[in-house]
Amino acid sequence: MWAVTYAARFVGLSLGRLELPPFWLAFLRFVPVSVFAALIVPDVLGSPEWARRLIGAAVGGALLWRTRNLALGILGGFAAYWAARLLGA
Repeated sequence: MWAVTYAARFVGLSLGRLELPPFWLAFLRFVPVSVFAALIVPDVLGSPEWARRLIGAAVGGALLWRTRNLALGILGGFAAYWAARLLGA
């Protein structure tokens, strides 16, 4: 197991000075967003509380997009989730 992990990291680190073509740079730009969506969407929509979680995720995402402040986005999402939960949404 460690050999596979070491080999994968070594290859990635050894290619650090390699200049990538514009196609790959454009392609790799969307990897973090795709990974984030793959981690978050099943948790939000796969729960019995999916409506509350969706409200919290939407409010948090909107705050984060509008203010570019991660802490405000997280706190706003939590507040929206708990408000929806207390109001019975």
